[in-house]
This record gives sequence, structure tokens and C-alpha cells, in this order.
Amino acid sequence: MSDIVSDDVTDDVTDDVTATGHCLCGAVRVAVRGPLRDVYDCYCERCRRFSGHHMAATAASPDRVQIDGPVRWFRPDPTVEYGSCATCGSSMFWRADALPDHVSIAAGALDQPTGLRTTQAWFVAEAGDYHDRCGGITEFAGDGAR
Repeated sequence: MSDIVSDDVTDDVTDDVTATGHCLCGAVRVAVRGPLRDVYDCYCERCRRFSGHHMAATAASPDRVQIDGPVRWFRPDPTVEYGSCATCGSSMFWRADALPDHVSIAAGALDQPTGLRTTQAWFVAEAGDYHDRCGGITEFAGDGAR
């Protein structure tokens, strides 16, 4: 996976930046140039454990995402990795070798307003038994592969 961590994200962002965000402590900052995908909720066990509930994430092409700060990447298997702030532990990113054209960004890390909406839920068969999901979005029992 290409390295998208950069020192280019500052408080003085340029006009082509469409979204910015940061972790809880502010040590990790992200800027996105161009459109973001709508938010997908992932209920798989890994995302549930990484986020503490479910991963609500948008995504963009890695060449349009700039990350600054101490990100700790964790690979639960050789093909997938999760990124969190090495200082405060905020869940921030997800990326997979099978999807080299995007990096997922935790929607809650983005500065408001985002203009995004949740449109899909994945791995709903693995959702925590304590949670009633919202209606009105497309749901998949697994990864949606047909």
C-alpha cells in the first residue's frame, strides 16, 4: 500500500481541499481534495472491535488524501490495515490491498458539516446484539459480493 502520510496538512489549507478532519487530540490531521464517497457502516467483527461499535466511514482515492501526524497502522491480516492516532488512539482509517483505489476515513473524524449521508451497511450479520440499526439504507449480510 502506498504511503499517504504527509507533512502537507496545515491549518492554512488551499481552496481545492473539500474536507478536513482530525483525531480527538488533534495530533493526526487529514485533508481531502475532491469528492468523498457516501458513508458506509461496517459491522464486521474487526471494525466493531476497532471502533468500539461499527465503522462509519467515507472514502477517497489515496492520491487525494493527505494525512499528517503519528498514525499507527495495524494489520490484523496481510491484506488489510487499520489506522489510529498513535497519541490518543482515535480510530481514523481503513485500507485494503484489494481496494488500492481508496482509503476509508472515519466519518466522525471529519469537520462538520460534511454534506455526507449514510447509504449502506455491510456485514450486518455480525452487528452487535445490543444495536438496532436504522432503516432506509441498503444492507448486506457480508461484503456484498454477488
